[in-house]
Amino acid sequence: MARSFRLFDKKRGNRRTGSKRWGSVGELVVFASFLLFGCAVGAIILDTLVVPQWRANHEFVRVFCQVLEAGVGESQDDEVTVYRPEIKIEYEVDGRTYRTRTYDVGWAYSSGRDDKQAIVDSFQEAADAGEKRSCWYDPKEPKTAVVVCGYRWWNWLLFVVPLSLIAIGGGGLIYTAVHWGKSTEHRAVMAGRSARREPFAANGRPPSPFPNVPEPAPAALGAGRTLPVRLPGDISTRWALLGWASACAAANTATIVLAVLVVGGHWAGHGSWWLTLLLIPLVALAALTISFLLRRLLTGSTTIEISAHPLHPGQTCQLFFSQSGHMRINCLEVLLVCEEEATYRQGTDTRTERNEVYGQRLLVEGPFRVRRGKPFQTTCPMTVPAGAMHSFKADHNEIGWKLVVKGDVAGWPGYRRTFPLVVRPERDKHGDENGNAARPAGSVESHGRAGQ
Repeated sequence: MARSFRLFDKKRGNRRTGSKRWGSVGELVVFASFLLFGCAVGAIILDTLVVPQWRANHEFVRVFCQVLEAGVGESQDDEVTVYRPEIKIEYEVDGRTYRTRTYDVGWAYSSGRDDKQAIVDSFQEAADAGEKRSCWYDPKEPKTAVVVCGYRWWNWLLFVVPLSLIAIGGGGLIYTAVHWGKSTEHRAVMAGRSARREPFAANGRPPSPFPNVPEPAPAALGAGRTLPVRLPGDISTRWALLGWASACAAANTATIVLAVLVVGGHWAGHGSWWLTLLLIPLVALAALTISFLLRRLLTGSTTIEISAHPLHPGQTCQLFFSQSGHMRINCLEVLLVCEEEATYRQGTDTRTERNEVYGQRLLVEGPFRVRRGKPFQTTCPMTVPAGAMHSFKADHNEIGWKLVVKGDVAGWPGYRRTFPLVVRPERDKHGDENGNAARPAGSVESHGRAGQ
């Protein structure tokens, strides 16, 4: 009997994978933990700080009270003395007299005796003169009253912590739900279908003269500084950088706010240990996001420009390469790569087989140092092999050309960046402009059989 969950899937070719279902379960548990923890922390803040203040400002009933005495209360914790105003009042509700010591709804101790003494002196003057002051009592529990209403602005800063956790956990759960049960290959197919949609395309646009040949990205149609065409990088790289920057900003903002509150609380002698425990994983998360973001920022940006695009088999063009950042590179390579891809169904699974059918090393440099403001720049020729298969993209088969940049950085993990190219069909007597020329054996046709 087959198990519904396997720790490891079978090895297929050069792919060795763990169980995708267990991986999805792990993602679900991690993101659900973030979401639940954020909700729990938010509920605690609401229940202990926000709701009492809101009730005091909206539900408590105002009456007049007699100030009997006023003084400064003291508390000592870990050899640190903290203070709070203590006002003893007397008031009447429905013919019944109540006496209590109070100030505001939080009534917490904090450092700074002089501030509290100034508050006490103003109430003591009213007590000495026999004047009545306003107070507010809880209609649900009349013995609870305050002599000061209002909000503390710093209470709202506390919500940065739970909101960050909820955003990370909720976003992760949505991502996991969308991709639940789908293999890595299936996710790639979904991304490809989304990329092929053109919601803003003009109606009635004439059909492309090259069916199933992808069009160059708009950013690759010009805007080069040294050569006419600047190639756009893989969009996944830019989204990854934006994601890490957002995660770093959220994690570090939450960590800083919580650290200020925790340190200030312990310094004043009334620190919260559950907030201190919460700070530990947040510090680890903030350090992790900073590390990954620094890695991506220090490696800088990679720019590739070419003299013509799209290309044709047998065509030679010039390539301009620029690498910015602040690092020492042991070895830098630029390669022209052609990759075949076939997507097919095997049982209930959608699988994708990829095979690199051509690779040409265009540039090898190193070791050298890249300094901030002084990028490494060089040029070299690039030739698309004569007789090579052009770019091709269909629902189940794809042939893609790209430039691959590999950098071995001293002291940091290496990086790999890709720049898609478009190679259009040859225009000769053996074929037409629709790309129906004779194709080398083992290219698209071989993968077409694999997809059946």
